[in-house]
Amino acid sequence: MILRRGQDRDSLAGEESVSLTPFTDAAMSEAFEVPSPHEKHIEHTTEHAHARGDSFASRIAVMTALMATLGAMLSYQAGSTESEAAMDKNNAAIIKTEAANQWNYYQAKSSRQNLAELATHIPGVDAAHYREEIERYKSQKEAVRQQAEKLEATSREWDEKSEQALHRHHRWAQAMTAIQIAISLAAITLLTRKEWLKRLSYTAAGVAMVLGGLAWLHV
Repeated sequence: MILRRGQDRDSLAGEESVSLTPFTDAAMSEAFEVPSPHEKHIEHTTEHAHARGDSFASRIAVMTALMATLGAMLSYQAGSTESEAAMDKNNAAIIKTEAANQWNYYQAKSSRQNLAELATHIPGVDAAHYREEIERYKSQKEAVRQQAEKLEATSREWDEKSEQALHRHHRWAQAMTAIQIAISLAAITLLTRKEWLKRLSYTAAGVAMVLGGLAWLHV
């Protein structure tokens, strides 16, 4: 009988350890989750709305969620256009270096042409040969010059693309700043329940949408 009770206690202890294991694992997994500031604010706003049970807080919670979603989209666009501007600027720098190399090659051809022209005035040399060399260097110089100018034009195009992308990035960044202000005002509105703060928050969100539209239209 004693052995049986001991076995029952051991089996109960084993069951308790097995049943507690999922809860322990779940608690450990939750401990490593780090919510974003937008998620924390939305959770706080929603809990506050449910606690008070009024339509005013519920509307603020819904609008805050929408503004946070818009803020995430604006943040993505701002980062994307910034990367695009940096890549375009890098392409412009690479092509500008190639153009500089072509101009150096052009200068080398010019130096050889000048030496050939001097050689035609030296007595006892084959002047006809050096005149042919002069014409050859002239034709080669022209091809190099055209290539260098073409590369410079391409470099300027990449520079312009970079400036346009950077301008759009500034628009997206301004829109993101406006939507963050709108979210902060919504949080203050939820605490103070001031109607004018709610209108101000909606106005800031509207400004963010206008700025985002301008960035989308490349204005």
